[in-house]
Amino acid sequence: MYDVIIIGGGPSGLMAAAAAGAENKKVLLIEKGNKLGKKLAISGGGRCNVTNRLPQEEIVKNIPGNGRFLFSPFSVFNNEDIIAFFENLGVPLKEEDHGRMFPVSNKAMDVVNALLDELKRLKVDIKLNAPVSKLLMNEEKVIGIRLATGEEITAGAIVVAVGGKAVPQTGSTGDGYPWAEKAGHTVTDLYPTEVPLLSSEAFIKSKELQGLALRDVAVSVLNKKGKAIITHQMDMLFTHFGLSGPAILRCSQFVVKEIKKNGGPVSVRIDSLPEINEEETFQKLLSSIKEDPKKAVKNVWKGLVPERWLLFLLEQAKIQESEDGQNLSHEKIRSLAHLLKQFVVKVHGTQPLEKAFVTGGGVSIKEIEPKTMASKKKAGLYFCGEILDIHGYTGGYNITSALVTGKLAGMSAAKVF
Repeated sequence: MYDVIIIGGGPSGLMAAAAAGAENKKVLLIEKGNKLGKKLAISGGGRCNVTNRLPQEEIVKNIPGNGRFLFSPFSVFNNEDIIAFFENLGVPLKEEDHGRMFPVSNKAMDVVNALLDELKRLKVDIKLNAPVSKLLMNEEKVIGIRLATGEEITAGAIVVAVGGKAVPQTGSTGDGYPWAEKAGHTVTDLYPTEVPLLSSEAFIKSKELQGLALRDVAVSVLNKKGKAIITHQMDMLFTHFGLSGPAILRCSQFVVKEIKKNGGPVSVRIDSLPEINEEETFQKLLSSIKEDPKKAVKNVWKGLVPERWLLFLLEQAKIQESEDGQNLSHEKIRSLAHLLKQFVVKVHGTQPLEKAFVTGGGVSIKEIEPKTMASKKKAGLYFCGEILDIHGYTGGYNITSALVTGKLAGMSAAKVF
């Protein structure tokens, strides 16, 4: 008999185990894989983007999937507390662009090992290679778990921290959703977020732009009426199947929602020169021709955007790259200015949830107590991390949500007694 059982050894489960252990309770952390902290070890490109130092308002803005739910948990444990927690465990952190916090050593394993050492110090029992097949419960409350082997372990409280369905190689295969439903919870529709987009445009199929990166462009997802639903100004990449890169990943969940709402395909607009408007772009193209009227346009406009992109857009605008500028009609120059500002790619879907970085949807937050992460449906049951219907952009936001909800779930589950 344990006081608290935590299922899942990812970011939220490790944090929940440390929090429950710190309350001097008998705690079991159970993981179906052969290793704890797999997702932490690969996060941030193997450097582990532990949290984000932006103000709480900003963090919530970067968690478009129900981020506002976190205001209440933040009043108990927040991003600054996460930083203090790891520094106290001997992992100094440093701040990089956009508030992202990394270990000074640049090693994700330092973060994982610090957590494992803390669990050892707190005498938390750990059981690996132990898939859970179901939660045991009666009418009132949860009473334990049954393993795939048939073994049953009882506990006063159970924390479900099994992750979502994204990055399945780390063990997140959606095991927890049926358990939540059995306990009376609503699981909202699951969908991929932070995921590359698919397009069957001719130029994608011909792979002519494959591998081309555009720096600091403004990417917008358009609704049926051609109005921008969301815009992100970051880098993007053309691939053999469609579009990827930071700006695209951030826009992806809005594409998914728009396809759900109106069917596909959805228009994604690329603005290559976000700092100036279309008229200014036209004037800029024009004045550079005037400076060198006899030079081939591809050389006149070199450096404005990457060369491959320029040559592609010249072709789209029906301008010969070797033409000299003085013979070009204003109409053609305007056409190029328009393409530089508003190049539209039709997108018909995304890569599957298994290829996504983050799961959208999950256990409805309306049925969770925000200050304790307790289930409102079943006593003794707690949820934390990505199984919840909370999702953010990449940049330390999802991991912040996982660590904060994990801390509250573990702490509250241990205080039931």
